[in-house]
Amino acid sequence: MLALIQEDLASAGYNWNDMDNGVNRRSYLGQYKLDDEGHPLNPIGRTGVQGRGCLGRWGPNHAADPIVTKWKRDSQGHQVLGPDDLPILQCVLILRGDCNEWALPGGMVDPGENVSKTLQREFLEEAMDSCSEEEISKIKHFFESEGAEIYKGYVDDPRNTDNSWMETYAMNFHDHDGSVFEKIQLQFGDDAVGVKWKDLTKDLKLYASHSEFIDILLDLHINSKYL
Repeated sequence: MLALIQEDLASAGYNWNDMDNGVNRRSYLGQYKLDDEGHPLNPIGRTGVQGRGCLGRWGPNHAADPIVTKWKRDSQGHQVLGPDDLPILQCVLILRGDCNEWALPGGMVDPGENVSKTLQREFLEEAMDSCSEEEISKIKHFFESEGAEIYKGYVDDPRNTDNSWMETYAMNFHDHDGSVFEKIQLQFGDDAVGVKWKDLTKDLKLYASHSEFIDILLDLHINSKYL
């Protein structure tokens, strides 16, 4: 069980359910309640763990998950088809160093930072650690010109407690013709220990609730297109 972290919330002067000195303490789920001692209450329910746990903030902890996808292609640039004769969708995933699980290359939104900048920053830090200025410029342009919201809200995360919880904004950036990443080499960095393009399937197991985003991606790019 995570250790209960004691803090004097009454003297902290946090602006719950509002912007607080650049920190967004609002929840994507709307207004959350406080208990009699001034602790934010997890809007989904009790977890059995009180306090802030190992999360950085009381209440909502906002993350951003960039989901970069492309079609799997052979050496001649032709789309590769799976056993069901449908194209294979691939996604950039990192191997987390803390739990040795594959995950999306996301991270926490810094105080005062726009979520769109977090999406770019986290992808560059975790999946393109050693890239040239030309490649950085190409990726930034790609992120600014593409993008479809996949999910925004509460996420089921092993770090959630009764008083602190994770919320995320997940956005898909799809390289339609493969030209953006054709000559770019992925390189893990920050707290990742691996990175690769992985084929997306319904049974792919990922960290926390990231597997749920895969179902949304498959419906967006494949299932709805071939119904």
